Amino acid sequence: MTLADRAAGLLRLLEPERAHRVAIRFASRARFRLPPEAADPRLKVDVLGLSFPNPVGLAAGFDKNAAAPDATLRLGFGFVEVGTVTPLPQMGNHPPRLFRLPADRALINRLGFNNDGHEAMAELLDRRAGQGIVGVNIGANRDSDDRIFDYVAGVRLFAPMASYIAINVSSPNTPGLRQLQARDALTELLARLTEARLAAAEESGRRTPLLLKVAPDLTDRWLAEALEAAMRGGVDGLIIANTTIARPPLKSSRHTQQQGGLSGQPLFDRSTAMLARARQLAGPEAVLVGVGGVDSAAAAWSKIAAGADLVQLYTALIYDGPSLPRRIAAGLLRRLEERHIPHIGAVRGIETERWAAAWEG
Repeated sequence: MTLADRAAGLLRLLEPERAHRVAIRFASRARFRLPPEAADPRLKVDVLGLSFPNPVGLAAGFDKNAAAPDATLRLGFGFVEVGTVTPLPQMGNHPPRLFRLPADRALINRLGFNNDGHEAMAELLDRRAGQGIVGVNIGANRDSDDRIFDYVAGVRLFAPMASYIAINVSSPNTPGLRQLQARDALTELLARLTEARLAAAEESGRRTPLLLKVAPDLTDRWLAEALEAAMRGGVDGLIIANTTIARPPLKSSRHTQQQGGLSGQPLFDRSTAMLARARQLAGPEAVLVGVGGVDSAAAAWSKIAAGADLVQLYTALIYDGPSLPRRIAAGLLRRLEERHIPHIGAVRGIETERWAAAWEG
């Protein structure tokens, strides 16, 4: 265990949101900096017109305002995603709104897109000196009269500075937001966003990839319709999946009935089965990012074997500390060596059928 991991362990003694604020402050001041480590070409992933040094990314939610993307990249992540960011600053839901379930290595949150808004994030991203891959996760303000316009504004503003843009229509903590995943609403949204991306590309000379983040609570029919709308709408890939409003059997005795989205280990099986089903439906060309319960090299390997090109984590970072992404990357390399597989890309989809058989959408 590194010194940074020990420090992160002490943060769990604090109330969850306070611990999060301290972690961001430490990261922004490079207090968790680890020694440089050379990227291994066996883990390189080339998708979306980008070259990811490894497939392990930091999911949106940790760095909501882009306060420390370069510091978190130095932890060993192949990419990081900042946000969710909305056009106007908003406080989010009333606290308490973040709950640890340590026995389950899980969290429940009902934060509600608390963030400093477009302008503040854009200023920070514009000042970045680092060269790593940083995606921007965009959302809509809770009280917006035109939520589609909020997403359009996000694409127009961040397309020139983001490595990719993630469209978050799947948070359970903004009333009515998930209805944008329905086929007709999603078709309209994506048509407007592809127009916005085209306009941004004409100005910047760069086509920024768009990814759609969906909920794990979709039915199979809803998943198929969302995938069809996404592919027809010009989206480059999907992030599967956001937090769940379901409550599978849990070990923890406290907080299990709190409202909000559940993340972490209890989400792993369903999100991985959904990922595999999405791979079956979308075919080999779509880019899929697997999220939900990634806390080890074994979990990351399973996501990739189920059909993911890339994986993301966040909750496990709270329980396992900032050395986790490097440990996962090292574990993936050991598995490649043990199985005599030359590159991580050869693992993608080797267990899609097995995982998809477990899908109960």
